Amino acid sequence: MSYEAKLAQMGYTIEPVELNTGRFMQAVRTGNLIYTSGQVSSWGDEKVIGKLGQDLTVEQGYAAARLCALGCLRAVKSLTGSLDNVVRVVKVLGMVNVAPGFTDTPGVMHGASDLFLEVFGEAGRHARSAVGMQIPSDFAVEVEAIFEVR
Repeated sequence: MSYEAKLAQMGYTIEPVELNTGRFMQAVRTGNLIYTSGQVSSWGDEKVIGKLGQDLTVEQGYAAARLCALGCLRAVKSLTGSLDNVVRVVKVLGMVNVAPGFTDTPGVMHGASDLFLEVFGEAGRHARSAVGMQIPSDFAVEVEAIFEVR
């Protein structure tokens, strides 16, 4: 099954977007690698705002990280025309908006990792970092990723 078909089966439609924001690009390609800019926890009308460990649970953060991963996929599709051109997910950086004392950033970032594994199977296995910090506009999570493409 193609990656595009897998996403459709999961209930997601990934439409290309304008990548040029004026000051930066949402994703750039160099050779066979695509680097996405940080994608925040927003998809369609859904936005996940707040600090993990204060306003949000790990489960809510997990769902927010999945939204970020979808944003990364949208940026990749915008450059390649199809997610079926993805060879593998190489690296993921997850930034989690944390309240003092919150330490389960990996539990939150499993949401993005699990989505990539569900879509790409073994090609979705990646290196990853998960750090806690303050995210602009108080979004719960921000994810950037590197993809190898054809």
